[in-house]
Amino acid sequence: MSTLIQLDNLSVRFGKRTILNNLSCSLSGQAIGLLGPNGAGKSTLINTLLGFHEPATGTARIFDFDIRTQTKAIRTVVGYMPENDSFIGNMTAVAFVRLMAELSGLPSEAALERAHEALFYVGLGEARYRKVGTYSLGMKQLAKLAQAIVHGPKLLILDEPTNGLDPPARQRMIRMIKEMKDSGQVRIVLCSHLLRDVEETCDEVLILNQGRIVHYSNLDEERRANRRFVELETVGANENFAEALESLGCECAVGTGGRLKMVMSDGLDIKDIYRLAAERDIQLRRLNYRRDSLEDIFLRAVESEVK
Repeated sequence: MSTLIQLDNLSVRFGKRTILNNLSCSLSGQAIGLLGPNGAGKSTLINTLLGFHEPATGTARIFDFDIRTQTKAIRTVVGYMPENDSFIGNMTAVAFVRLMAELSGLPSEAALERAHEALFYVGLGEARYRKVGTYSLGMKQLAKLAQAIVHGPKLLILDEPTNGLDPPARQRMIRMIKEMKDSGQVRIVLCSHLLRDVEETCDEVLILNQGRIVHYSNLDEERRANRRFVELETVGANENFAEALESLGCECAVGTGGRLKMVMSDGLDIKDIYRLAAERDIQLRRLNYRRDSLEDIFLRAVESEVK
């Protein structure tokens, strides 16, 4: 698959403060999740890719268009659903979405036709002549999605698309994102603080923390790796027991109340854990297998960067 976004030593500064620090990465997935704690630089990265912030050093390319010199070309192929509402409240939805289509370069008649199509696609066909200011939160999210897809972009950037939605509305939004992804006609960058949204829709993930890239992975490869993730509940376990497990090749973290989380190494069997516990007079009260989730990946990446 062709490269979607190429980051080349990209740095962004606001005054003397560095917000993005020498980001370098090549992203080529059909749907890419952008994650990070608050203040990690996610929104700044999106706004820089769209040409709203000028890089201090380095650059980035979207579909081989340089963000420094080809901003107009980028905006014709990108659809952006912002986190915050940016409506003209007394406009009807169809007038608003038509305006966004025209700003993207479509002729007036084509923009109107596409506005109707986009609003019907997201489920607002019956409410398209209502003023956007009268919409509920869920309807406003759908209107934001409609204006992002109205011009048929090749890349769709979604910033917190399920923010504030109730469970049925969230499921519908996720279903539409999956449909667009599976169509193969549009690539997606999904920025969300809900790891579940990213895990359900994305095949690559990029994690930022303190303006740096702390983790990148292909989620499909992570899933195929099928790492053996084990949770132990013990009586008497301590750092020495964790060190003994690590000496067998495991990745191990000690929690509170005698709890441990570990990733078993190849060739290690459960009986080896029982043997080690018996040698150290440690009770194993519970042992659970589970898949190495995106939450585990996220926490490891962020915690290792803090250390």
